[in-house]
Amino acid sequence: MIGTRASELLRVVHENPDVTRADAARMVGVGTGAATGLVARLTAAELISERPAGVVGRGRPTTVLQPHPRGPLVLAVAFTHESWRAEVVQLGGAVVACDGDEEMVHAYGEGERVLLSVKERLTRLRRRFRGRIRGMGVSVPGLVAKDRLVEASTLGWSGVDLTTLWPNAPVMAVGNDATFAGAAESHRGAAVGAALALHIRVDAGLGGALVENGRVLAGAIGLGGEFGHIPFGAGDIECPCGARGCWGPSLDGHALARLMGQPDPADPVAYARRVLAADGERERGAVAVVAARLGRGIAGLVNAIDPDLVTVGGLGVDYLAAASRSLDDAYLAGLMAFRRADPPPVLAASLLEGGPVAGAAEEAWARLWPLLPT
Repeated sequence: MIGTRASELLRVVHENPDVTRADAARMVGVGTGAATGLVARLTAAELISERPAGVVGRGRPTTVLQPHPRGPLVLAVAFTHESWRAEVVQLGGAVVACDGDEEMVHAYGEGERVLLSVKERLTRLRRRFRGRIRGMGVSVPGLVAKDRLVEASTLGWSGVDLTTLWPNAPVMAVGNDATFAGAAESHRGAAVGAALALHIRVDAGLGGALVENGRVLAGAIGLGGEFGHIPFGAGDIECPCGARGCWGPSLDGHALARLMGQPDPADPVAYARRVLAADGERERGAVAVVAARLGRGIAGLVNAIDPDLVTVGGLGVDYLAAASRSLDDAYLAGLMAFRRADPPPVLAASLLEGGPVAGAAEEAWARLWPLLPT
């Protein structure tokens, strides 16, 4: 098992690609001699490698630290209500291979069948890298408790065993897509450096994450961040979760259809994107109403949580772009008065649709580091 300082050095290399050995030593809090020893151990274990970085300060040579060319990898998988994507990720976050399916045919209610099909593709990826893949992260659009999928209503999946994808995996991290997207924004996106970041992701419903110094505050059983089930919505609308008045159903494609007096869409995400892309007065009006609902709800969370900043992903990025005035006005109006002079900024997520799969990789790496042998 890897030591604490060696694990910390791996984390530094992972979060700071091509970091110099001198800077890595400073970040870990060790002297140059101790850093030399740590680097030697991790290089011998084929976890990291070095290359010259030129000359710095008074002619002293230094090196930069990189993933070892034969080093460990993780497999990250992200499911949406319509597709799946897998990425093989090395230390530092670079993607070295990928696979996926843009359209999961007949996926609704067919979780076990879909997982068996995906498992075959993932097994081929693992064989391709000959034992280097040491763990897996899996992102799903649903409720996840203690690393198990409880329910994904948009997929019609309930109680599906995601370990089917890799039975007896050395490391398996399962999480909600919005939670993982929030983690990814804090590690590699718009929230890097924030002490406390709030992430909101609008898709077929709404989820999110509260991330403190890069660590997701997941709650007692892993259901932290289910902000879409706060009763910020209309009390006469029933959510797929069984409650009434949830915030999520007031922001999705179903909400846009209700506002425009149109039939309930079969695919709320695709429908929402069509409405957002349209230029009609009726569509613009509906989008402005939903954007205001989003801004007002974010204000409530900011009042309660006190984050440094807020990132919005999924359809939230589109609402921010299409109706920023409506969203901003509702956000400011909903804040406590003392906050309005310097409110936490509301930013578009920078990783966009890649957030959940990137977050799945980050969580797999975080669980893997202490287990790597040196």
